[in-house]
Amino acid sequence: MGFAIFAAPIRAAGGAETEPIRVSGDGRGFVLAKSNKPFVPWGVNYDHDERGRLIEDYWADEWKKVEQDFAEIGDLGANVVRVHLQFGKFMDAADKPNTAALERLGRLVAVAERLGLYLDITGLGCYHKADVPAWYDALDEAARWKAQAAFWQAVAKTCKHSSAVFCYDLMNEPVVAAGKPKDDWLGPPFAGKHFVQYITRDQAGRERPDVAAAWTKTLVAAIREHDREHLVTVGLVPWSLDRPGLSSGFVPEKIAPHVDFIAVHIYPETGKLAESLDLLKGFTVGKPVVVEETFALSCSPKEWREFISASRGTAAGWIGFYWGQTHAEAQRAGTIPAAMMAAWLDEFVKGPPK
Repeated sequence: MGFAIFAAPIRAAGGAETEPIRVSGDGRGFVLAKSNKPFVPWGVNYDHDERGRLIEDYWADEWKKVEQDFAEIGDLGANVVRVHLQFGKFMDAADKPNTAALERLGRLVAVAERLGLYLDITGLGCYHKADVPAWYDALDEAARWKAQAAFWQAVAKTCKHSSAVFCYDLMNEPVVAAGKPKDDWLGPPFAGKHFVQYITRDQAGRERPDVAAAWTKTLVAAIREHDREHLVTVGLVPWSLDRPGLSSGFVPEKIAPHVDFIAVHIYPETGKLAESLDLLKGFTVGKPVVVEETFALSCSPKEWREFISASRGTAAGWIGFYWGQTHAEAQRAGTIPAAMMAAWLDEFVKGPPK
């Protein structure tokens, strides 16, 4: 690939048996369940490929590409791959999972097992508005939560026996609506995708953290009907803290009792390292904290590395991005985004901070 490969023993060697992951005894990190060895999540979001396609757009016809990308991720020294599943691709009706999609998920789990990788399975995505079923948008809050529970029951039933599952992430960046009822379940698009999603469109006089906690409990209970072992979390926007200004309603200390660890998305900014570290500390509420999304989006790759190094001791793991383009391919592409990715990969392959 044209650059050094990080090879610290933080993931199983290709083909080796993966061990289930558990929260460590001190509640600050993770361990391998059988050997009790420390496990540091160091991975990537495989949220789209180099053409911007979501995995469900091509995994039926281009399965070899999926396998190749996963092998490349393993070669980078990663041990976790975060995959994003769209609700509309996995549910044909509110109570009817899509069998073909679940079968492909099972194949993906098998690939992870073979390569010694762990999956962060993030569900309920509505990234492409065109993929959101009209019947799903038409559901009221109670019916929507029930359909979301059915999604997680199906996924948990499919994945429950695999030790290659690091965690289930209930939803990417959920928000409890505040004030005036919302017209849509989705937040504004970014780069053509809807990353933020409302779990309710009407606050209806309720305390927002109470709504967030009730929703989290509902979906965790759905998972636990079939899988009582794998870890569960929810991917929080950085403005989830109970501070003045913008807030998601998902206050970390309010949802912490219902999840196994806290996942937060932080993109450090140039000249604001201290602010990013202070923000991260706000999510330490007695459970391990994983920076589930991070990248040199608003800073240089070296500044990003400074953030990672400085956050050691607060964060128990970090997950960046990989879009199906190797370091050599990114260098040859000759575009600014590809150059950014190549420079970031130079830092990523150094592995997690010691």
